Amino acid sequence: MKSTEPIIHVGILSDKRIEFELNGDFRTTDGKVWSGKQKADYKKGKISFGGEQHDEIIFYPITKNASFDLIDVIIGINFHWERKENQRFKGALKFIVEENKLTAINRINVEDYLISVISSEMSATASDELLKAHAVISRSWLLSPLQESRTKSKEPRGKNMDLVNEQQSNTSSPLPTTDSLLVTNRYIKWYERDAHTNFDVCADDHCQRYQGITRASTLAVEKAIEATRGEALMYEDEICDARFSKSCGGISETFENCWAPEHYPYLTAVIDNTDAPAGFELDLSNEDNAEKWIRNSPEAFCNTTDKNVPSQVLNNYDQETTDFYRWKVEYTQAEISELLTRRSGIEFGEIIDLIPLVRGESGRLIELKIVGTKQSIIVGKELEIRKWLSNSHLYSSAFVIDKSGIVDGVPQHFTLTGAGWGHGVGLCQIGAAVMGEKGFKYKEILLHYFRGAELKKIY
Repeated sequence: MKSTEPIIHVGILSDKRIEFELNGDFRTTDGKVWSGKQKADYKKGKISFGGEQHDEIIFYPITKNASFDLIDVIIGINFHWERKENQRFKGALKFIVEENKLTAINRINVEDYLISVISSEMSATASDELLKAHAVISRSWLLSPLQESRTKSKEPRGKNMDLVNEQQSNTSSPLPTTDSLLVTNRYIKWYERDAHTNFDVCADDHCQRYQGITRASTLAVEKAIEATRGEALMYEDEICDARFSKSCGGISETFENCWAPEHYPYLTAVIDNTDAPAGFELDLSNEDNAEKWIRNSPEAFCNTTDKNVPSQVLNNYDQETTDFYRWKVEYTQAEISELLTRRSGIEFGEIIDLIPLVRGESGRLIELKIVGTKQSIIVGKELEIRKWLSNSHLYSSAFVIDKSGIVDGVPQHFTLTGAGWGHGVGLCQIGAAVMGEKGFKYKEILLHYFRGAELKKIY
């Protein structure tokens, strides 16, 4: 890692036409100066702008206070609160051609990027210690894959993989459909940032939520960034891949159960409390233990009824979700069979059963068997399960299943009772907010969730 502050590239928006506004003067590499409302179009493999065709084009701000607006940026892609908004950014604006569209990329310094991320990922009114903790993990997560030890690796980390049929692993073929009864196939998939080849990170929840200077920042956020400037979580001289999610549900999950089959000692199961709650066996990979844990509400930092705490972590649209620690979703037979067919593209027929096969250490389902009258499929990992069983995403894959109204062996209702919000790996944002309220310092918060890690200044 260089001793100076890095510059990163953030993918913001892709479309055939991108409208934008330059607030102040910007210079392109040909020396021309631009300002005001503009638009760029994709035409025959080129960027059409200013009456000329370009392979790529970069607008560099001439003055310190210059900014640019991108029109109709989609936020919360595929989530229940997906919407469009206009967003404003500092730094340079770059356009490239990608997959028969234009992609708008923000070229910006790491610390300026982090000011936005902290304000976009959570409320800018969060406690000072929580803001500092989140600054460190966001910086660490961002820089981890860019360090020399990662870029020289022959095998890309977090590679996507589909497993189709027991005998046909490592293929990306579509799942077959069949009218025969209970033919079992496997579909195991995970998602990683390696999908981005032309920029470092995207701006949505797939990476870190980044909305430029659209979200109101505060002096507290800027102070938190400055107080931790250049500071990262380290493990054995490598920057930690510091993951985080909204609510772990009481126990955090291991990295390998959500993404690539790699073990990181600092991303393991952590009880979200100073002491283990009494009355529970905490090996939640065991079905009986997971069921007891999920159906109850054990004490945890993230188990809070204080409405002021979630408001520190959650922006206005996230606060539309109120039942994040324990939740329920109910489906009729008609609803769940239609939902699974639409979301997976597979014709199951009527749904006979949902069978937990493999659970992670937090009780999150890693593999789920869906039994239909036409066929059965084993699906994983946790995010794919969440996608198939919701119009957007289930809050988490830590759930148990109840069936009722059995008619000729076919349940007429399914109830999913679940725990937590998100993948549950690394820092639990709501738990960390509670720790901040209880007086824990940011280093204590970080080392609670990232066991064995240490904090170091890298620039």
